[in-house]
Amino acid sequence: MSGIHPTAIITPGAQIHPTATVGPYAVIGGQVKIGAETIVGAHTVIEGDTTIGEKNHIFHLASVGAPPQDLKYAGENTKLVIGDENQIREFTTMHLGTVGGGGITKIGNKNLFMAYAHVAHDCIVGNGCVLANAATLAGHVEVGDHCTLGGLSAVHQFTRIGKHAFLAGGTMAVMDVPPYCIAQGDRAELAGPNSVGLKRHGYTDEQQTRIKDAYRLLFRSKMGLNEALSQLQAEMGQYAEIALLLEFITNSKRGITR
Repeated sequence: MSGIHPTAIITPGAQIHPTATVGPYAVIGGQVKIGAETIVGAHTVIEGDTTIGEKNHIFHLASVGAPPQDLKYAGENTKLVIGDENQIREFTTMHLGTVGGGGITKIGNKNLFMAYAHVAHDCIVGNGCVLANAATLAGHVEVGDHCTLGGLSAVHQFTRIGKHAFLAGGTMAVMDVPPYCIAQGDRAELAGPNSVGLKRHGYTDEQQTRIKDAYRLLFRSKMGLNEALSQLQAEMGQYAEIALLLEFITNSKRGITR
């Protein structure tokens, strides 16, 4: 295959699309599947039962599909699934799932993982997210669509980051961060709605106003959270963007960043 550099090491069994490119000294394991037009950089290691979609660019020295950093892992056949059009920059690490976490780590489409970003076992990352340099996801973290995690931020295991949330640089999130919100600090606290992100992704003025009103009611009023949720449900629960917020908070197991 003309797209594979002669110094690359391809283990028998690997499935590499004829239009994919594999750079010098890359190592590809026998269970790996690489889709059309995906580029694998020099010295990258891709191992385990890893499926990579189309038009991804994995830069040099990334580690994709390595066994999880979980002492309970005993070599079970678990998976890493990566969608399409992701950019995975230098020294990024992404690990296989574990049996206890459902057996799969899953990455969506059109995400940017900057250098040294880490996605641990059993994480689920949506679409259109940005993990800046050295942003770190512990095991079992869920990140919704169009989230931004600033440089050196970290998310505690089993924590969820809601759709369109923004974590400032250095944020340590140990509880669920609601959709549409900005979080910052150690330990993280909410700093307001993510107005810039909402505008960039086409939310109307009316939708943004409802989200801001919901934020004030939930997190800036003197109501208890359950009382505020009930009032928000009664007043604006019929709107899709508010229903998403209500569902996220109601289903939280770790508690909500306030």
